[in-house]
Amino acid sequence: MIRKLLVANRGEIARRVFATCRALGVETVAVHSDADADAPFVAEADHAVRLPGNTPAETYLRIDLILDAARRTGADAVHPGYGFLAENAEFAAAVTDAGLTWVGPPAKAIAAMGDKMAAKALLAEAGVPMLPTWTDADEITDFPVLVKASAGGGGRGMRVVRDAAALTEAVASARREAAGAFGDGTVFVERYVERGRHVEVQVFGDTHGTVVALGVRDCSIQRRHQKVVEEAPGVLPVEVRERLHAAAVAAGRAVDYVGAGTVEFLLAPDGEIYFLEMNTRLQVEHPVTELTTGLDLVRLQLIVAEGGALPVAATPPAQGHAIEVRLCAEDPAQGYRPATGILHRFALPGVTAEFGPLAGPGLRLDSGVADGSVVGVHYDSMLAKVIAWAPTRTEAARALAGALARTELHGVATNRDLLVRVLRSREFGAVEIDTGFLDRHPEVFAPLLPDDQLPLVALAAALATAAARRADAPVLAGLPSGWRNVPAFPQVTRFAGPGGEIEVRYRLDRSGGLVEWSVSPGAGSAAPADGSRPDTAAPAAGPSPDEAAPADAPPPAVTLVGAYPDRVLLDVDGVRRAYRVHRVSSDVFVDGPDGAASLTELPRFPEPTAELAAGSLVAPLPGAVTRVHVEVGQRVAAGDLLLTLEAMKLEHPVLAPADGVVAELPVAAGGQVDTGAVLAVVNPE
Repeated sequence: MIRKLLVANRGEIARRVFATCRALGVETVAVHSDADADAPFVAEADHAVRLPGNTPAETYLRIDLILDAARRTGADAVHPGYGFLAENAEFAAAVTDAGLTWVGPPAKAIAAMGDKMAAKALLAEAGVPMLPTWTDADEITDFPVLVKASAGGGGRGMRVVRDAAALTEAVASARREAAGAFGDGTVFVERYVERGRHVEVQVFGDTHGTVVALGVRDCSIQRRHQKVVEEAPGVLPVEVRERLHAAAVAAGRAVDYVGAGTVEFLLAPDGEIYFLEMNTRLQVEHPVTELTTGLDLVRLQLIVAEGGALPVAATPPAQGHAIEVRLCAEDPAQGYRPATGILHRFALPGVTAEFGPLAGPGLRLDSGVADGSVVGVHYDSMLAKVIAWAPTRTEAARALAGALARTELHGVATNRDLLVRVLRSREFGAVEIDTGFLDRHPEVFAPLLPDDQLPLVALAAALATAAARRADAPVLAGLPSGWRNVPAFPQVTRFAGPGGEIEVRYRLDRSGGLVEWSVSPGAGSAAPADGSRPDTAAPAAGPSPDEAAPADAPPPAVTLVGAYPDRVLLDVDGVRRAYRVHRVSSDVFVDGPDGAASLTELPRFPEPTAELAAGSLVAPLPGAVTRVHVEVGQRVAAGDLLLTLEAMKLEHPVLAPADGVVAELPVAAGGQVDTGAVLAVVNPE
C-alpha cells in the first residue's frame, strides 16, 4: 500500500494528484525548481525538496535528483504527472529499480508507445488503422503532410507542410523543438488530413488483464497542434464511437497496458478513423472524463499501481456533458506569443469544486496559479483548466463562457477572450469543428471589449484612480474627486492602452456630478479610441454626434452614479453599468459588462528615455536566441525569417516587418535576451 507519494511534476497536475492523495490519506512530496519555490503546489505538499536551477533540464528532467528526493523524504511511490519524464521509459525503470512503486504503465509499454514509428508498426499488426507515414523526406511526393516528434506530444515538434520547398526547414525546426522539449529530436512525417477531428479514447488497464475504454473525448479545437478546448463525450455516431473503443482497447492489449492511457485518433470527414499516437500517462484533459463518468482517474491509478483490480470492467455510460478549456498566458492575436509577469489577480466566479467531482451542474477549477503567482519563461504557458459540467452540451458551453467572461485576470495577457468567442460561436454550438477551426475563424481572435466601449472603460479607470487618491488624501478628503475651482481646467489622466496612448478629460461639479468628459488619443496615437477628435471636450452626454463611432449612432448620455477606488457606476443611456477596478502601482485593470482592459497610467511629467533606432525589432518576452538566419548587410523582404527565439518550450520566429537591409544584429545564437532587448535593426528601403 502506498504511504507517501512523490509527484515528479509541477503546477496544476501536482495539485490534482495531491487532492486525491489527501482524500485517501496518502502523504505527499513535491519537488520544485527555484522558479517554483513559492508556487501553490509546493505549499500544498506535506514535504518539498528543492531541485537547484530553473530550466527543465536542470530540474524536472533530472532523474537522479528526483530519486534522491524520494530517498531523502522516505517516499515509497512516484507519480510522473504529464510532460517532463511522464513518458520516459528510463525514468519508469529507474523508479522500480530503486524499489519504489511506479504510478504508471510498465517501462516496456512506455518504450513501445514512446517510439511512435515502432508503435505504428506494432498496432497496425493488431488491426488499428493507420495513416501513410514516412521517415525519409525524399520519399514524399504528396502534400500536405505533418511533421511530428517521435518521442513526445503536446503539439511540440509538429509542423504542417504544404509544399516540398518548405519541408527541409520544417523538419529541422521540428527536430530542434522536439530535442528541447523531450531530449530526443527524432521526427517522422505522415499524411495531413484536412478538416479532420481529433478524438481520443481514455483507456485503463490493470495487472489482472483488464483493459477498458472509458469514453471518447473530442479535442479538435487546437492552436499550434495543442489542444485548447476539450469535451466529453465526443458528439459522434454510435457506430464511430464503438469503432474507436474497439481500436483503443486493441491498442492497449497489444502492449499489455497497465494504468491510465489515451489512444488518439484522427476522424476524417468521410468517417474513417486513423491512429495518431498513444499517450502512456494521464492526459491534461482527464477531468472531462471524470465528470461524465463519476470516476476519479488518479484514484484508479493508485489502485492499479498497488496491484488492485479496476473497479470498472466495461465502458460506463456518459452522464451529461463536460467541456474544458485551457487558460494560457499568451496573446492569440500576436501569434499566441507567450506572456510573462505577475498574475496580480486570478478570480473565477462560480467555482463549485477544485480538482474534484461536482455535486451537480457547475464549474471545476484545476489551477496551477493564484493571486501573486509569477509567470516565467521556463515552463508551459498554461495557467489553469476550467471545466463545466451540465446535463447538455449547450448548457455546459454557455455556463463556461459566462464564467470566463466574468473572470478577473490581471497582470498577464491570456487567451480568455478567444476561448469565450469559441464557446459562443455558432459553429461550435453546431459541432462544426475540426483541427483547423481557429485558422478558418479569425473573428474569434477579436477582444471581447468592443472598440466603442474603450472610452467608457478609460473614464472608469480615471474616476477610480482619482477616487483612490482622494481616499488617501491627508487634507480636504471631503472634496469631490476631480473637482476643480476653475471650470476651464478639467481633470486630465493619461493612460497607455490597447490601441496606444489615451487621454481622459473630465470635470465634476461641487456635488461630484459629471459635468463633461472626453476621451482622445494622447501624444503618438494615430486615432481616438472612440472615434472622437483630439482635444475636444464633450458634455456629460458624451461625444458630439460628428465624433461618435459609428457616425450614425447617437452619443451616449452618461451620468456618474458613484466612483470608488475599486468600482465605478455609470448610467449610460439609462442603463446602469458597473466597472470593477483593480490598481497595482500605475497599472489599472478594469472589468466591465462588455469585457476587460488593462491600462497603465502615464506620469504627468515623463522622464526622458533613449529612442530606439528606426527599424528596431525588440524581444517581446525573455528567451533564448536559438538561430540567426541572416547577417548584417543582407537584403530581406517583408516576412523573411530573421532569427528564432525560444521561450516557454516553443520556438517563436522573428520576421522582417518590411523590405530592407539588415543594419544591426546585436544578438547571437545561444544568447539570452530580456523583454525589450533589440534583436535586429532593419533599415527599410
